[in-house]
Amino acid sequence: MSAAPTFATVAILGIGLIGSSLARVIRARGLAERIQGFDGSAAVRARAAELGLCDALTDDPAEAVRGAELVLLCLPVGANAAVAEAMAPGLAPGAVVSDVGSVKLAVIRDVGPFLPEGVHFVPGHPIAGTEHSGPDAGFADLFENRYVILTPPPGTDPEAVERVAALWRACGSMVSEMDAAHHDKVLAVTSHLPHLIAYTIVGTAFDLEASEQQEVIRYSAGGFRDFTRIAGSDPVMWRDVFLNNREAVLEMLQRFSEDLTTLQRAIRWGEGQVLEDLFTRTREIRRGVVEMRQAGTFDAREPDAAEEPAKKG
Repeated sequence: MSAAPTFATVAILGIGLIGSSLARVIRARGLAERIQGFDGSAAVRARAAELGLCDALTDDPAEAVRGAELVLLCLPVGANAAVAEAMAPGLAPGAVVSDVGSVKLAVIRDVGPFLPEGVHFVPGHPIAGTEHSGPDAGFADLFENRYVILTPPPGTDPEAVERVAALWRACGSMVSEMDAAHHDKVLAVTSHLPHLIAYTIVGTAFDLEASEQQEVIRYSAGGFRDFTRIAGSDPVMWRDVFLNNREAVLEMLQRFSEDLTTLQRAIRWGEGQVLEDLFTRTREIRRGVVEMRQAGTFDAREPDAAEEPAKKG
């Protein structure tokens, strides 16, 4: 179906939401002749086998990548180093390694040192996902009309970068390249801080007395429901995101705190024009998101998640 080059063998390490979605779209669009999978969870491997997601499944990272032209790490950021070290002996010369993590400097730090000479590394991040996890959560059109950001380190082979970009375009995505540090700062604003706020708001609500908790649940308005959806994302994944992008997140959190103080002051002193000006500016940002077709829908297919928890069998 696609004009993208076909890979003989693709290895997907981590068969959760993103990994299983990649397996589905690669299979559906004929982007590889063979898909090899790794997951540390026996239950996940068994379910992935039932769903026919991979041609072979193993709990050995080196075996999973053996003979693969493309290796896709679909793991939480914190699991990458151990898996990269374990898979290194199985990597073929000339293979391309990529990932789907929403923090890029940490991935470069943790994966790069373990890759043998002659193996190309093209870190990536699909801005796509849902709050659901596991092999049953994936779907082939998850990446359709979504951005994928590639952050190849300086000196990366341009042909390797193009092969990864071509795969993502064949999956329906729009591909951009970005410096890894800049990526982490941008995502701290667009994804990481919103998740932190959502976790905090939902946590505050459930610190209320029991009777009030039930009312919060029963009378949840659209805004709170959206926060609970975001806060329902995988806790292991987001723990690793915050720990591995702490500097950018803390910088944005400080800016947010200062803006929140300004808003608090405006409410206290009845400064209606300050509030209206802010709401007008933010409304324009929302319109921009919609115009760029990145608004998503309310069918639990929002662009919020990017990795899956590492599971041990």
